[in-house]
Amino acid sequence: MNFLILLLQNTGIDQKLKDAPDSSYGIGVFIGTILPFVILVIIVYFIYRNRKKRFKDD
Repeated sequence: MNFLILLLQNTGIDQKLKDAPDSSYGIGVFIGTILPFVILVIIVYFIYRNRKKRFKDD
């Protein structure tokens, strides 16, 4: 799983931070890196909850 995450992440984050115009740019890079994974976890949670509820009703 960690290998998959490493493949999906952009390896040029250090270079982006070096070329940043100011320090607040680092916050945007961090949020942009983490946000897709957070959204994916939320979507998976709602799918899991929906399926669990559907099985319980049957």
